[in-house]
Amino acid sequence: MSRDRASRRFYRVDSNYDLLRYLDRGEVAAYQNRWTFEVSWEVANKVGGIYTVLKSKALISTEELGNQYILLGPYKEHSVRTEVENLDFPEDSPLHKAVSVMRERGHKVYTGTWLVEGNPQVILFDIGSVSYKLHEFKHDLWSKANIGIPHLDIEANDAVIFGYQIAQFINEFERAVKEFSELTPRIVAHFHEWQAGVGLIFLRMWGVQVATIFTTHATLLGRYLCAGNTDFYNNLNRFNVDEEAGKRQIYHRYCLERAASHFAHIFTTVSEITSYEAENLLKRKPDIVTPNGLNIVKFSALHEFQNLHATSKEKIHEFVRGHFYGHYNFDLEKTLYFFTAGRYEFINKGADIFIESLARLNHYIKAGGLDMTVVAFLIFPAKTNNFNVESLRGHAVTKSLRDALNDIQHNMNKRMYEICLRGRMPESDELLLKEDKVRIKRCLYALQRNDLPPITTHNVIDDWSDPILNSIRRCHLFNTIHDRVKSTRYLQIVFHPEFLNSTNPLFGLDYEDFIRGCHLGVFPSYYEPWGYTPAECTIMGIPSITTNLSGFGCFMQEHIADPMSYGIYVVDRRFISLEDSVRQLSQYMFDFTRLSRRQRIIQRNRTERLSDLLDWKNLGLFYRLARAKALQKVFPDFIMDEEAEMDRSKRFRYPRPYSEPPSPGSSRLTTPGTSVRGSDTEDSIDDETENMYRTDKEMITLCKEPSLTDENNAALLSHSENIITSLMCSNDE
Repeated sequence: MSRDRASRRFYRVDSNYDLLRYLDRGEVAAYQNRWTFEVSWEVANKVGGIYTVLKSKALISTEELGNQYILLGPYKEHSVRTEVENLDFPEDSPLHKAVSVMRERGHKVYTGTWLVEGNPQVILFDIGSVSYKLHEFKHDLWSKANIGIPHLDIEANDAVIFGYQIAQFINEFERAVKEFSELTPRIVAHFHEWQAGVGLIFLRMWGVQVATIFTTHATLLGRYLCAGNTDFYNNLNRFNVDEEAGKRQIYHRYCLERAASHFAHIFTTVSEITSYEAENLLKRKPDIVTPNGLNIVKFSALHEFQNLHATSKEKIHEFVRGHFYGHYNFDLEKTLYFFTAGRYEFINKGADIFIESLARLNHYIKAGGLDMTVVAFLIFPAKTNNFNVESLRGHAVTKSLRDALNDIQHNMNKRMYEICLRGRMPESDELLLKEDKVRIKRCLYALQRNDLPPITTHNVIDDWSDPILNSIRRCHLFNTIHDRVKSTRYLQIVFHPEFLNSTNPLFGLDYEDFIRGCHLGVFPSYYEPWGYTPAECTIMGIPSITTNLSGFGCFMQEHIADPMSYGIYVVDRRFISLEDSVRQLSQYMFDFTRLSRRQRIIQRNRTERLSDLLDWKNLGLFYRLARAKALQKVFPDFIMDEEAEMDRSKRFRYPRPYSEPPSPGSSRLTTPGTSVRGSDTEDSIDDETENMYRTDKEMITLCKEPSLTDENNAALLSHSENIITSLMCSNDE
């Protein structure tokens, strides 16, 4: 085993199959006269998940392509004010000439840089400046592609105007760039989703010599079918797509999406499950799967993410103390925080089976006699009036108690100091005065509570019809005292119908910090083309539960030999019944509650190691390959040397952790192994600790060798990992 392979196995991937060798800031692209335009409705315009894709990928794209990479999007004034720096292109640039031609024709075009990592160049088009030509654009689309757009569909009309502007600009740029170089311009235009795909249709209808790529992050018809409570995946190859699109009055949009996917030289999706969906609904099998990535920040200290977890967890503790005042009689050191978050799509995001599984988990905890509390957070934005008065009151009375105790402590210190200076020991009556006791009693009286802790932190509008609250009522999860077997054993639910940010008066945490403070993310989605929420958990070292119907879950199953051992639990929602999926999810959560503190630390270490799998430095290769294949179709003389490299990276499979048993027949439930009662202390011996002590003597022998073999290097790396874990566990979680 080579040293590089050993390091990937025992610590983290750091794969050789990354973009580092190609990050030349566009020198090679400029030499080849190669340009890349990436087009989306969400460039500097936050609408959905594509915004996150483009924003996070901008850094690696500019590092690879430099000024040869340009993002094209619509002009949205409210976003541009804060996200874009207005700058003009140099006059000796073909971009400047193409923009000038567009402005001369009456188009309002804004240029500059997007203020995100990488500062990519952006060109934004004001669709209102040429909206009077809408009928002309729609007539062109109808006469050449036989696609009609209803007058009342404003979003589709805007997409037609935007698409026409994009196609016209790229056409003018293709003419302008020929005047600045003798080399044939090799232009790639990459379009995301059907709103931008109209531009691709116009380019192909006009015969512009541009290589085109179309990416669908989720098919339009798929979203509608899943929202309609259909048995989607079992009937995917049986749907009459034209009829289904017509029933939902989106036939014209479906036609635009399907035409863009068939017109494109290269068609891509973000996951294997979406590829299967596109093949059946759009009737074209994607050429490449381009998974979504993130920019990974590696800490100089390997344990730093564990410290951040402890810091953020303490802030969640403060929320729990305030929210459950009057009923706060459970030990926070024996409390686990589970959470789910995303768009409020009750069934698609799996909120339905999550709540049902929590009811089962409540029963399992009682029956198993576990001395553990689980607080489950559901974070879905919904329509609300304001904060719940009881939630605010709880934080007010706990703050009042904390301030009172701090004042009493400060005054007590002063009195002790004065008395000790006089040369005598202070008496108890001199330390805690009568007025101090009265003040404490008043705070304790304010903490008394007759009602139950609220389920929601806000007043939800039409709460009698809210699907989450109705499901909680059906499952009788009311945060009541009757949920307890003992005072420290029960499950609590908090529904927070608003996205988190640091200005939130209840949590005071950004979403990222909230994730770091939790123990487990639960995302049992039914329809999830990719799934950024479990990916964000992974890079922060937080275990998560996903499904084999999400792109992230499929990706992890493909690239990891044993996902569960790395803290990635994959619920089967495709090949078993809904009831069996609920039971499986409940069992996964129950198994997690039975892990000891040491085992959770080990599992977080393993989860964080997977972050390199999701780094754009690795996943950006798929986009590079898509561009190369598209160029080769339009310019046959273009040399593509990345395909062999990509094939090797596809075959890479993350191995089972070194400390895991090689056979799945082990009696251990999940990894790390099942703990013995009372083994939470640092003196406990589990399999990994035992392995470390057993190999101490072997390591000393290896270090005395004059030259180390690859196998010895691997063994040393494994031993180092165990030492680091042992040192971490000597501190508080």
